Amino acid sequence: MKDTYVATPVLERLSSEWESLTPEAQKAARYVLDNPQEVSVSTVREIAKAARVSPNTVVRMARQIGFEGYEEFRAPFREAIRRGVATFADRAQWLQDIRAHGGLGGLYADMVASTLRNLEETFSGIDEAALRRAAEDIWTARSVFALGVGVNNANARNFTYLASTGMIHFHAIPRAGSTPTDDIAWADQRDLLIAITSRPYRTEVVDTVTLAREQGMTVIAISDSPASPIVRAAQHGFVVAVETPQFFPSSVAVIALLETLLSFVIATASPEIVQRVEAFHARRHRLGLYYEEEE
Repeated sequence: MKDTYVATPVLERLSSEWESLTPEAQKAARYVLDNPQEVSVSTVREIAKAARVSPNTVVRMARQIGFEGYEEFRAPFREAIRRGVATFADRAQWLQDIRAHGGLGGLYADMVASTLRNLEETFSGIDEAALRRAAEDIWTARSVFALGVGVNNANARNFTYLASTGMIHFHAIPRAGSTPTDDIAWADQRDLLIAITSRPYRTEVVDTVTLAREQGMTVIAISDSPASPIVRAAQHGFVVAVETPQFFPSSVAVIALLETLLSFVIATASPEIVQRVEAFHARRHRLGLYYEEEE
C-alpha cells in the first residue's frame, strides 16, 4: 500500500475489510491501494476500467467499507490534496493526472476556491488591533528587515520595494552573497524583523528569528500555523492559509497580508509619508520612468 498522497485511514479501512469484500470488489480495492493518486482525479467509470471491473463493483466496494457511494469515498482523497497531506512530488503528479483525465475545469474551480478560502480564513483570524500594533512597531523601528527564502524571498522583496517608495529604512534579506544571520549582525532592540516561512519550515528563517530575539529585535512572524516555530518566538504572529491544489504553498494570503500591513504602516505614520510617496513618484515621472500617453 502506498502511504502517501491520500487519507491513510481510507486505505487502512480497505485493508482491514479485505476479507469481507467480494472477489470483484477486491480487484477494485487492490487497484485503489496500488494507485491511490488516481482516485482524486478519476470518475467511477475510469477507476472501474483501470481495475477491470464494472462501475457498480466500485460503488459496492465503497459501500462495503462504510461510504454511501463513490463520491463520498473519493472525498478524503481530494481533501488530502487540498490540505497538504501529499508531498510536493505527489501534488505535481496529481496535476499531471488531472490534465491526463481532461479535468482542468475542475482544477480551475479548485484553484479559485482555494484562493478565496485562503483569503477568508486568513483575515477572519486577524483583528485590526493586532495589525495596528505591528504597524506601529514597524514605523517606529530604526531599521526593518524583511526575511523570506524560496518563494517568500520574492514576497519579502516586493514588500520592501513598496515600502521603499515612502520609507528608507527597509531592507530585504538575505542580501546577495550573504546570509540572513549576517544581515542582522548589528541589529538590536531598535530594529525589527519580518520573517516569513511555512511548512516545511526553512531552518535559516527559524535560526534568524531565534538570533533576532537574542539581540533584542522585535519580530513579526508570518507562517501557516500558530504552532510554527517562528510564530511561537515572535512578539507579533500572523497565521496565513496556504492550502492549494498546487504542489507548493500558496502565496496569495501572504501577499495580501503584507500589503494590508503596509497600508496600516502608512495609515499610522506621520504626515510626511504622504509627501515622500508623492515626491518619489514625481521623481519617476521627471526621469521618464513612466510611459506618458500623448494627449
